[in-house]
Amino acid sequence: MSFLSRIMVLKSRAHFSAGGRGRRPADPGSSFEGTRKRKAAQAKNRVGLMILGFAAFYCVIGGRLVQYGLTEPETTSSILPADRLMASRPDLLDRNGEVLATDIRTVSLFAEPHKIVDADEVIEKLSTVLPDLDARSIYTKLRSNSRFQWLRRQLTPKQQSQILALGIPGIGFRPEKRRFYPGGATAAHVVGHVNIDNRGVAGMERYVDSQGLADLAAVGMTSDQPLEPVKLSIDLRVQAIVREVIMSSIDKFKAIGAGAVVLDVHTGEVLAMASAPDYDPNNPAAGAEEGWLNRMSNGTFEMGSTFKAFTIAMALDSGKVNMNDSFDARYPIRIGGFTIKDFHGKGRFLTVPEVFQYSSNIGTAKMADVVGIDGHKEFLTKIGLLSKMQTELPEVAQPSQPRTWKKINSITISFGHGVSTTPLQTAVAGAALVNGGKLVEPTFLPRTREQADLVAKQVLKPSTSDGMRYLFHWNGVKGSGRNARVEGFNVGGKTGTADKVVNGRYVHDKNFNAFLAAFPIDNPQYVVLTFIDEPKTDKGNGAALAGTSAAPMAHDIISRSAAILGVKPKFGDDGSALLVSY
Repeated sequence: MSFLSRIMVLKSRAHFSAGGRGRRPADPGSSFEGTRKRKAAQAKNRVGLMILGFAAFYCVIGGRLVQYGLTEPETTSSILPADRLMASRPDLLDRNGEVLATDIRTVSLFAEPHKIVDADEVIEKLSTVLPDLDARSIYTKLRSNSRFQWLRRQLTPKQQSQILALGIPGIGFRPEKRRFYPGGATAAHVVGHVNIDNRGVAGMERYVDSQGLADLAAVGMTSDQPLEPVKLSIDLRVQAIVREVIMSSIDKFKAIGAGAVVLDVHTGEVLAMASAPDYDPNNPAAGAEEGWLNRMSNGTFEMGSTFKAFTIAMALDSGKVNMNDSFDARYPIRIGGFTIKDFHGKGRFLTVPEVFQYSSNIGTAKMADVVGIDGHKEFLTKIGLLSKMQTELPEVAQPSQPRTWKKINSITISFGHGVSTTPLQTAVAGAALVNGGKLVEPTFLPRTREQADLVAKQVLKPSTSDGMRYLFHWNGVKGSGRNARVEGFNVGGKTGTADKVVNGRYVHDKNFNAFLAAFPIDNPQYVVLTFIDEPKTDKGNGAALAGTSAAPMAHDIISRSAAILGVKPKFGDDGSALLVSY
């Protein structure tokens, strides 16, 4: 077959394949109908997908809104999280269960700067409720890039309701706990206070934190559940009396400061302690300039002639001096360019009781000389007057003393010049003089006598303590302690009038006056120490003495609080049981 013939055959097969086999050509109308249905189905699917997409989109938005609603606002590192803002502190109670410090619920105002549209309008509205608002500071906070800023901590309920009524977007409240002190300034220096974040910064509030509360708070283990109260040794009734007496004495004598403490001589418990000027722990910032200083435990002073009690106790305890000894007080002592003389000299030999009664500088100095410089320093250290006092209260000062003790130092220290110590530790050492010779560190927590005996140190012979009780009684009846006596309670004590140092020199018109008392002196239960700083007389000469300023303070405290403390009066008892032979 030729090439052309083959081509003709292939064409005829192709024609048969395309139009043959009995099949008719496709209908154009039928093809259009199928296409239309297919496109409709595709459009329907697209609409369904769009609906699902919008639904998913709004679900995501709704979920995020719920998440934002349940999430706490972001805070900077200086802002405590909510659980710590609501963390409880234990109540502080006095020894009888009266509340000294407790938590109350409050709220604080915050802003979310990223939600604030007009900072000036916000400040203007808030100022109608908080007129003392610092507009410049608040404006800076509202225009910051942070998401959280405190505007005012611890609002009153009335302030909260008024701000809510303003309806300011981006402004909110967070719950907090605020420390409340029902007695105000009554026991300010003992109880102390907390800062804006409810953390103890002074007094027993700070002590509580140091016992583990602060550590728990730091790791977020505190909660808003009530904690076991902490009971203190303070008797709120006596505390109120002590504070009232020192405040009235400041007014009476136009003094710059005053203080007092009531101490159990056997347990070391502080029943009351006050220092003035003081402050209200509900508003501690108002007293920051003067009131924060606790002059009883954190102020050091030359305690004047109250130190003569320790010098005489040292001499008696050494065995080198006894009650029947006499000392030549006729002539002043001249040493190192200084002249030591008596304020009211008798110009004769004085017995030991007379040295105490007349507060003889000469006689006391000669007793210290009998013991010697090393023995003097050793004794004052042993009785706790030269070292830092150990107690729960954080505010405790370190006493000062000469770097090198020379004879002139020992002489002046014997009558209370040259060593500065705190009034509280002077009272503690005084308790050792009359309680049988035991030094018991003070405590602001309840302590039994049995517990105290476990920590007590025997620093004096019991016979020396007997002799000192006799001398305290003698001075209370015949000497400078007469203005402190309270009928029925047999008060004994020793005055101390110390010239103050101004510009490196002692001045005679500025005194620090103190009185160290114990009662009932035949069987001492309590020591009371009072002081008044720079008292003025009516003549304005600044020379008021301890016998007419500090001693009456002790009288007022004892007369008003002795019965509260459970001391029974003994009328007609002149303390003759103390008249023992040596």
